[in-house]
Amino acid sequence: MKNAEIARRRTDSISRGVGVQTEIYVDHALNSEVWDIEGNRYIDFAAGIAVVNTGHCHPKVMAAVTAQMSKFTHTCHQVLPYENYVRLAERLNALVPGDFPKKTVFVTTGAEAVENAVKVARIATGRNAIIAFGGAFHGRTLLGMSLTGKVDPYKKGFGAMMPDVYHVPFPQEIHGISTDDAMAGITKLFKADLDPTRVAAIILEPVQGEGGFYPAPKDLLRAVRKLCDDHGIVMIADEVQTGFARTGTMFAMEQSGVAADITTMAKGLAGGLPLAALTGKASLMDAAHPGGLGGTYGGNPIGIAAANAVLDVIEEEQLCARANELGGRLKQRLEAIRSTTPEIADIRGPGFMVAVEFANPANHEPDAGFTTRVRVEAQKRGLILLTCGVYGNVVRFLAPITIPDAHFAEAMDILEAAVAAARQG
Repeated sequence: MKNAEIARRRTDSISRGVGVQTEIYVDHALNSEVWDIEGNRYIDFAAGIAVVNTGHCHPKVMAAVTAQMSKFTHTCHQVLPYENYVRLAERLNALVPGDFPKKTVFVTTGAEAVENAVKVARIATGRNAIIAFGGAFHGRTLLGMSLTGKVDPYKKGFGAMMPDVYHVPFPQEIHGISTDDAMAGITKLFKADLDPTRVAAIILEPVQGEGGFYPAPKDLLRAVRKLCDDHGIVMIADEVQTGFARTGTMFAMEQSGVAADITTMAKGLAGGLPLAALTGKASLMDAAHPGGLGGTYGGNPIGIAAANAVLDVIEEEQLCARANELGGRLKQRLEAIRSTTPEIADIRGPGFMVAVEFANPANHEPDAGFTTRVRVEAQKRGLILLTCGVYGNVVRFLAPITIPDAHFAEAMDILEAAVAAARQG
């Protein structure tokens, strides 16, 4: 089979609404490498969008999945529960930031975790309104895209959004938006449009993912925490993309000294299997009546087994420290490339959640065209990259944290060559 052949079949059989970035059809993968059906080999700096932080087919994760599959694959936890679900909940309750009793709910996707966090906040407070930030990404469901702060492609053409969702600016130093601007946006909202006693939750990403890998300043997190405390509002941290060692700590919020009331997670939790969770204050998480939370596939036993193994791998292989090491080396190489590349406007991100932003050096406007050329040139040379940002001018680096040094060095050489080729047009 050829990639082009399957691409034609895909066009004929799958909704065009499911976009794809490449026409590379994967045959198999191992750690940071993938091979397509034609035998071409690539270094994967996408990791399924920060999903396989522990690498493709990690032996310990695969062994846990295989062992669970030999016992049972599904019962629905609400019908016939199982111990490893309880054990994983206990571990997340201990790991998620916050010095208070916690409880956990397992669901299937990040968007579902976010929706359930909103449900918990609403039933616990008796309020409806939710505040989110511009540039945020919280999913493609109706509530998820309503919370998301980016129109194209997530909201475009899909009609009216959910009511009682409000957006305020997110700090972006490079674009002149400060924490003061963000908090002024909330103040203005409270003065003009929204009684704070109607607000159930404020949701934010400690590092915006799809929005462009902009870290939330610590003073923003502290200010939001105080605002929530002052007005009885639930603070929700969306750690779907930042979680599980990606930022150099298990969760990004650990670096701020601020604890959210509810934390949502997915992606890196289960090594590629669909599993998501929300962990929060026990008093909030118990507000819902039995049956109000959950789902048929929520906390599937295979995903739960994988997640317990992922947590073991992160600890045993010291992946938080590894993320900091790799991120430092990546930033160092990007800084070297910047010395000959005036299109590089910014290099940022904690741990191994690093991004580079490109702008036209003549007018400093976001340069999505140059960014796309970098991605395409890298792919030609065997390196898979992802772009992001409201203006499409950011490359985000999300390689498995388990990537071998040799493959990392190879990827850095490819990246440098791709940037040089993009400059040549």
